[in-house]
Parts: sequence; structure tokens; C-alpha cells
Amino acid sequence: MKFRYFGKAVLAVLFITVLGWVVSGLWNAVMPGLFDGVHAIDYWHALGLLLLCRILFGGFRGRGRRHGPGREAWQRWESMTPEEREKLQAGRMGRWGRRCRPQADSES
Repeated sequence: MKFRYFGKAVLAVLFITVLGWVVSGLWNAVMPGLFDGVHAIDYWHALGLLLLCRILFGGFRGRGRRHGPGREAWQRWESMTPEEREKLQAGRMGRWGRRCRPQADSES
């Protein structure tokens, strides 16, 4: 169990290291040629740029909760009557041209 987490940590550090070098190389290859006054950056500035972009554009969302409909939608589906389910499926079929949930008694 410990080795699995250690392996994931090593892969994460390796990924961040490689990503820092890639950002540094791309910045130094593209930006000084496009804009006057833009200087080349080193590895640590590239990591800082990655962190800044993550804060500004990505945020720090946790991975513990799934985004989108999940358990709540399933619980709502389970609490519906068969008539309500059919009505919901008919509305979805009109929107997407197919049923969202396959019928259990359908013939193949």
C-alpha cells in the first residue's frame, strides 16, 4: 500500500519537473520572438508561471467529489414512479433523439 502512494508521488514529481522544462522551453522559443522586451525564463520561473496559471484559470478543486450529476440524480431516479420515469425519458428522447437509459426488457 505504501509503495503505491510512493510511486504516485514519484510520478507526480517527475510530471511537474518535465512540465516545468517544457513550459520553460516553449516560453523561451516563442515569447521573445513575438514580443519586444520579453526575456527568456529559467526553470523556476516556469514553475511559478504554471502555478500562477493554475490559480488564475484552474483553481484548486479537490478530487474527492465528482462533478456533475451522480448520486443525487440516481437517488431522484429511484424515487420516481414508473409514470414519472417514462415522462422524463420521453422528454429526453425528444431532445437527443434516443433514450438515456436502456430498457431492461428490450429485445436485442
